[in-house]
Amino acid sequence: MSRRRVSNPLALAVLSCLTERPMHPYEISTTLRSRGKESSIKLNYGSLYAVVEALQKHGLITSRETTREGRRPERTVYEITEAGATECEDWLAELLSTPVRDYTSLEAGLSLMPVLAPDEVARLLGERAERLRMELRAIDASHSVASEAGLPDLFMIESLYRHSMLTAELDFVSALAANIRSSALVGTKEWRRIHELRAEGITWEQISQDLVGYLGEEARAFQPHQQT
Repeated sequence: MSRRRVSNPLALAVLSCLTERPMHPYEISTTLRSRGKESSIKLNYGSLYAVVEALQKHGLITSRETTREGRRPERTVYEITEAGATECEDWLAELLSTPVRDYTSLEAGLSLMPVLAPDEVARLLGERAERLRMELRAIDASHSVASEAGLPDLFMIESLYRHSMLTAELDFVSALAANIRSSALVGTKEWRRIHELRAEGITWEQISQDLVGYLGEEARAFQPHQQT
């Protein structure tokens, strides 16, 4: 990924809004919220002002005018510059075309899950699966409302993507939990036995010094991977 002068995804959302017409920050915020973009891009008013300032500093947007309505505070209307329009198009093209390695919290948890006992991991994955089902039901409900209102899929595309990703995650964690419970996941028997031994007061240091003696011949294949 190329280095961006302003790398916060909210900056891209601001530039995208300003490609439509000049706006003041409050209008940008309400536009993004009305389109449900806060579910895809972290949005709060303080961050928005900081992003607007950064974009202006780097010449990607410029102030067009300052207005005041009645006793309300002054509002500065911003417009996108030629450099900003180029940055917006280039940045969006990069996001759509180039995969990026994202380090997710689930992946981190999976990589370290042997620290917990197998049955506990299976239980926790079951909890996650239920939360995923709840979120999927909420998305389905919003899609139903949008469909009844005649909203084209184009304007729900990030939500459709989210639904697809959550469905894949649900399938994965549900299958993983089942395979842990049944010991179909290779290595689960040794993993379970380690936690049984530790519950008996045998330390991991002792177990690691004689894996075969404690776990049997099959444990040789897992010695480099044990992290409990």
